[in-house]
Amino acid sequence: MFSANQSSARLLRTSLGRYAHALPFAAGGLLATAAVAVVAYLLWPTWGAAPSKGPDQLPVSVGGTLFNVPTAAVRMKIQRHSGPQERIDLGYEFPSLSTPEAPRHVSVEQFDEGPQPIDRIFVSIAAHHDALSPDARLRTIYPRYLDSGATSVQDGLTMRGFRAGTPYDGEDLFQAEQPPLAARCTRDAATPGMCLSERRIDGADLIFRFPRSWLSHWQDVADAMDRLTSQLHHSRG
Repeated sequence: MFSANQSSARLLRTSLGRYAHALPFAAGGLLATAAVAVVAYLLWPTWGAAPSKGPDQLPVSVGGTLFNVPTAAVRMKIQRHSGPQERIDLGYEFPSLSTPEAPRHVSVEQFDEGPQPIDRIFVSIAAHHDALSPDARLRTIYPRYLDSGATSVQDGLTMRGFRAGTPYDGEDLFQAEQPPLAARCTRDAATPGMCLSERRIDGADLIFRFPRSWLSHWQDVADAMDRLTSQLHHSRG
């Protein structure tokens, strides 16, 4: 038995001696693996990829006149760039005048065939190329086609209809002095009537479009157009 124990001890010492030179390499490998794991953990990115956003405001020149337009208000993607443009179309929530949210995708199950209320005021800025100004058209062109009598609508707002057979057949002209308002509106039919109001700033015309039904609170509409004009174009004078 004593001889057998001695033989086992010799075999163990022989085995340890055979692999003793490999132990430092194994320990070094384990340490290196642990170090790489720690470095990888510390350097691994923890943020998610976010879509890039453009500027909130775009400096746009229309008809040689500078305007600052909110990027989110631009209705056509092709117009979302700074620099000279012939025309740019904008939309704002009413009455807050905030920029609208991006349109959402609607499934067939979510689609509603009923008419949706219009809650936006639309603004187009276009170069006029020396065409007749909105004020001149109001003074010299429209009176040729209007009915003689004016109807008082409410709180200083008056309405005159255009005669049948004229270029503005089926439309009415609304005017007020305080606050100033002039709008040419189609009449309600298969589709709700819409109004158009224009004003000129240097080389560009601002064309506002809104539902005729909003004229029940026309002072708010006139104020909204004044505010948008001031926001889009800051006069240095």
